[in-house]
Amino acid sequence: MKTVLLDIHENVAILKLNRPQVLNSMIEQLAIDAIEVLDQVRNNPAIRALIVTGEGRAFCAGAELNDELVDGNAQYSAGQLLNKTMQQFTNPWIQQLHELPIPVVAAVNGVAVGAGVGLALAADITIAAESAAFILSFSSKLGLVPDVGTTWHLARRIGYARAAAVALLGDKLTAQQAADWGLIWQCVADDQLHITAMTVAQRLASAPRHAALELRQALHHAQQATFVKQLDYERERQCELVEHADFREGVNAFKERRAAVFK
Repeated sequence: MKTVLLDIHENVAILKLNRPQVLNSMIEQLAIDAIEVLDQVRNNPAIRALIVTGEGRAFCAGAELNDELVDGNAQYSAGQLLNKTMQQFTNPWIQQLHELPIPVVAAVNGVAVGAGVGLALAADITIAAESAAFILSFSSKLGLVPDVGTTWHLARRIGYARAAAVALLGDKLTAQQAADWGLIWQCVADDQLHITAMTVAQRLASAPRHAALELRQALHHAQQATFVKQLDYERERQCELVEHADFREGVNAFKERRAAVFK
């Protein structure tokens, strides 16, 4: 059985983690399958938005804690095995998702634990069901640090004080609290999660295909730039993007009082 499923509804693709019997925990094969799916999505110009979700009652329970990960094997230590998994599989998957040239919506259908939190935060827009929760038990129960980009996103979204407490204490963060704190965009009723995610994805799909990547890069650039340098960055990007056919289509649609049709 494939560890990741791909379903396409017109111009929206759905990537679904498919290991429900183990709460969609991450293994090398899951990362391999996810990268393969992202390649298909990236190379299909008809796809203009992506939803990431999980099969069953969990979104993703993080890395699978098997005996090799804990003790290593006859050839490699636990650290060497983990380094291989993260460097060759998990991190490239999250990086490719982060750099995808179309908007990404995470539909968190259940618990997100450890690396599952990083996966949820790698999306441009994160929506969670009311029954979902976010748990970072790396530090409190394992003596590790959050990974797959979680430390990069966490403090940027909710501030240092909350990020440190959530990571050090390992307390469950409900979906509603995550939304109230700004960790995610929205918390919705369980039976409305798929509908809401699809509605958001379809709205994003109707926008210029490159818009999400441009905005993502601009927001990330701003986090380390001075105000004057960010003004320069905005100027440079605007002067290039104004030459794009999508800009002309948007202006013409506005003048003609019709819906824009972007290629």
